[in-house]
Formats: sequence, C-alpha cells, structure tokens
Amino acid sequence: MPVGPPALSPSRVAWLCVAGAALALGVAAAWRRRRRQSRQSLEQVGTVTGLFIYPLKSCRRVSVEDAEVTSLGLRKGDLRDRFWLIIKKDGHMVTARQEPRLVLISVTCENGHLILNAPEMKELRFPVKLPEENPVKNCRVFGLDIQGRDCGDDVAQWLTAFLNSEPYRLVHFEAQMTPRKCNKIEFPFRTKDEVPYSDCGPLLIISEASMEDLKSRMEKKVDMRNFRPSITVSGCGAYEEDTWDKVIIGDVELKKVMACGRCILTTVDPDTGIIDRKEPLETLKSYRMCDPAQKHIYKSAPLFGSFFGVDKIGTIKIGDPVYKITGC
Repeated sequence: MPVGPPALSPSRVAWLCVAGAALALGVAAAWRRRRRQSRQSLEQVGTVTGLFIYPLKSCRRVSVEDAEVTSLGLRKGDLRDRFWLIIKKDGHMVTARQEPRLVLISVTCENGHLILNAPEMKELRFPVKLPEENPVKNCRVFGLDIQGRDCGDDVAQWLTAFLNSEPYRLVHFEAQMTPRKCNKIEFPFRTKDEVPYSDCGPLLIISEASMEDLKSRMEKKVDMRNFRPSITVSGCGAYEEDTWDKVIIGDVELKKVMACGRCILTTVDPDTGIIDRKEPLETLKSYRMCDPAQKHIYKSAPLFGSFFGVDKIGTIKIGDPVYKITGC
C-alpha cells in the first residue's frame, strides 16, 4: 500500500497559514510601492550652486564642494552644522541677535581641531573631541533644553575678549546627546525632524533668483550671507523653491516643511558686524508676507527661503541637478 505524506499538525498548519498571509501582504505592499513609483516622475528644477556649513551658531559659514546630508543637517568631516554654541553662564544661547560681531568670527577645521579667527584676535585652536572631564552643560535654545560639552577656559576667554562682553562659554553637541525636536519649535515640522543648535530645521534652501529679486528692490547692499542658507540653487525662477514639495539631489531625498520666517539677524552686516534692525526686513515685509491663514505660524515675519526635512540621507555636491518629484 502506498504511503502518503505525513499529516501536518494543527500548529504547523496554523504557522503555514500565517506565513502565507504575511508573504501575500508583503507582495501586495511591494506591488503598491512599485505602482506609486511608476506614477511618480522627476522634473529638474535647478542646479546646486552652493553648500554651506555653519559650525558655530551665528558665526561665518564654511563653503564646501560636497557634503553629507545627515538627519541633523550638513556635514563635512568634523565640521557639522550648528554643533557649537555660545552660552551665557545660565546656559541660555547667545547669537548675533544679541552679539552682532559674532558674524565676524571665522571657523575652520584641521587635524581634529576647530580653529577660530576674528579681527585683531590671535588664532585659537582647540580639539573637536573634548576631554571627558570637561563638564556637560545644560543649555537653553529657543525655549528647549539641550546639552553641550564645555570647550574649556581658553575658548571662553577668547570669545569674551573679542566680544568685550559678560563671561561666555562655548559648548559642543556630541553624538550621544539628544537633539531638539523640530516640531516643538515650529509645529509644521514632522516628529522625525531634529536639530542640535539650529534655529528650527535641518536644511534651508534659497534660490539665487530669489536673492537677485530682493536685491533689485533695495538700495542697501545685501547678499546671501545675510540669510544663511544650507543650499543655494540656480536655474529656477524667483521663489520657486517655495513650491517644491519633495526634491531629490544626488542620492538625497528632502521634504519641504515650511517657509523660513526672517528675523533681525538678517539685518546684521556680515562684513562689519553692525546690526541695522531695518533692512532687508522692511523691504521683505513690503511683498513677502504670508497668507493671512498662516499668520498663526509666521506671525509678522516675512518669508525668504524654505526649510526641508531629510527623508533619505546621502551625499550632495555643487553641480548636482535638483529634481522635483511630481505625481502621486
């Protein structure tokens, strides 16, 4: 008599049913993803012309040819965007809003050391990786708590001497520390968007056409340095960056979250460190105010540039095409 296959136990049958259902769901999900992707298309809307990292908040930018796009912003080696912060004794941040001459401090990096230079000051070097015995400070940035490791007395004395101010300290955000949640700063951000000491978002994009349009309306000299973008783009119309929902640059995917409401920091002259408190804000207010329905977000701030969150990390470089994702 032929012998058939052994009977399956009830538990084995149940396991196979569950596994089969899971496989079917996985296949269906993959099919839906492929279908969505097939309905998407890419449209080139510009070309990257500038990449800028601001290692020390409110100080001068570092222009780079290429950069990593991390979830917290741009990175080039040891230089990371807004990873250093000046604080008061009580831990509250100090920016060019309070100390306009901060914009005159230049920051570079060499052999694992951060290098500070400023007018009439001796160059100062200190290690990026700080000794563990340096205390961790509790800081306050736009109403949110965040930590930073103290960079030492020499740096504190250098900053205080240059600014001719009350005693200030410099702190460094380290990888094991908890970043600030962007949606606790401005609610349009997603729960996954995070920053160290940046104002409110990981990346700020401004088109060169937008900058040229603003300059054409002003008598006073102003340039991109007043607005501190992460990425500048050419090849599109003025303020077209406001309309990009999702973009791809290199292997990086970005999602527009909100426009950037501008403050008095834009009125600090990047060459002299003198604050004007009027321009370019007054000109921007004449034509770049938000829709009345968005006043609860932007209040009285004029808009210039757009904040993007990071959906896919990777690398970008000057000359990369910028693609807008269209379709579903």
